[in-house]
Amino acid sequence: MRKPIIVAAAAAAVAVSCAVAALWIRRSARRWSRVECIVRELNKRCATPVERLWDVADSMMAEMRAGLAAEGSLRMLPCLLNSLPTGEEEGSYYGMKLGRAKLRLLHVQLGGKDARVVKKGLAEVPVPINLMVDTSQELYEYMAAELGKFFLEEEKHSDRKDGTPAEVAVSMSFPVVQNSASAKTIVEWSQGFSIKEKDGEDAVGELNEAIEKLGHNMRTSLVVNETIGTLAGGRYYCGDTVAAVVLGMRTNAAYLESEHAVPKWQSAHHRQGEMVINIEWGNFQSIHLPITDFDVCVDNESPNPREMIYAKLISGMYLGEIVRQVLLKITEETSLFGDDVPSKLKIPFILRTSDMAYMHQDRSADLVAVGEKLSTLGIPNTTLRMREIVFEVCDIIAKRGARLAAAGIVGILKHLGRDGTDKKAVVMVEGGVYEHYRLFRNYLHDGVKVMLRGRFSDNVVIEHGCGLGAALLAAANSNHGKKF
Repeated sequence: MRKPIIVAAAAAAVAVSCAVAALWIRRSARRWSRVECIVRELNKRCATPVERLWDVADSMMAEMRAGLAAEGSLRMLPCLLNSLPTGEEEGSYYGMKLGRAKLRLLHVQLGGKDARVVKKGLAEVPVPINLMVDTSQELYEYMAAELGKFFLEEEKHSDRKDGTPAEVAVSMSFPVVQNSASAKTIVEWSQGFSIKEKDGEDAVGELNEAIEKLGHNMRTSLVVNETIGTLAGGRYYCGDTVAAVVLGMRTNAAYLESEHAVPKWQSAHHRQGEMVINIEWGNFQSIHLPITDFDVCVDNESPNPREMIYAKLISGMYLGEIVRQVLLKITEETSLFGDDVPSKLKIPFILRTSDMAYMHQDRSADLVAVGEKLSTLGIPNTTLRMREIVFEVCDIIAKRGARLAAAGIVGILKHLGRDGTDKKAVVMVEGGVYEHYRLFRNYLHDGVKVMLRGRFSDNVVIEHGCGLGAALLAAANSNHGKKF
């Protein structure tokens, strides 16, 4: 009697175990089905077929033309330069590049067309947080002091003997407006800088005043947006350079425009020739941009909702955050990483674009780097299948961003009539995303080629900038009688 009872109990236990296992398998299958559904929908919403890319390019071109005629979503800010570099410059020149958190100091010794850059000096210093919310005078005095230290060190090995001031040009990661009527250069502070200054304060004048206080034999000739520096660097090495793009934490573009094509400028001036236009393309908007619910969420939680939409799709400030938003939704709806949502995954911007690139560029068979990065987010012991999902999300977001950036570039080329000719057109690109995110860079190059259908793609060259633009601008503009 006892034996049948034991057998029955064992059978019941096995049945229960089987039922539990079956339930777990069904739940797991439903979970993975939902995960894959979310990823498929994301891929569909982020799709950038060639037809859509051309729609974006055409919209970019239309907005550029509108901005050249009057104020629009694209600022199309004229930059008043006497000269762009030609490669024939000679002498010793300095530059400063002010970014979001650091100040880059540059020195070049130029030897003319044959020798080019004979010598260069580079240094970087952090920008103290307190100076980002202080007065412009305090910031410029800090910049002048750091430049002075750099200058004294570099001049130890200089052959400067005639006593003429060293020429300095400055590029900044902010919109720079040049007022032709007052000849003032006004910086519009953003990206964490909340500078207090008087209306219409002249950046060039303030910097020179700060330099003079320190007694250094230097003179600032101009302050420009960083894209102008990138364009200048391109022109120094290649006269076919027609545009420049920055793809880093921030994104922007500049290009060379015929002055007769700038109606809003012609009303005050009647010069002939070319001028540099800072597009400020981050604020580009179009119904053709593939925007998802995740992008809307990122936009709503940003300091500037409904602004800088294009930048929020392609720049390093936001790419990693979009990936985090996607992973958070997957986790909340499917418990992909466990029943409890990892607390770190709820923190905005904890996943940087550099983290995204690190995972996306993992070439190991079992995606070890993806697992390592997820562990830092409080998601340990992931399976290969989980890591593959994360990898795919990174790929979708990066591919969309890179191809949209490519569409913007082609839009500029089409505006210039250089998208389908046998004439060479070079676009210089700088910025951490382009430089360090290899797969993003590859997708961008591929996007340009696909849009141009290969026929003329060999005549459009995308090159990495030299990073010396500010100093090269100082060289080009030291001779004020020179025109380009």
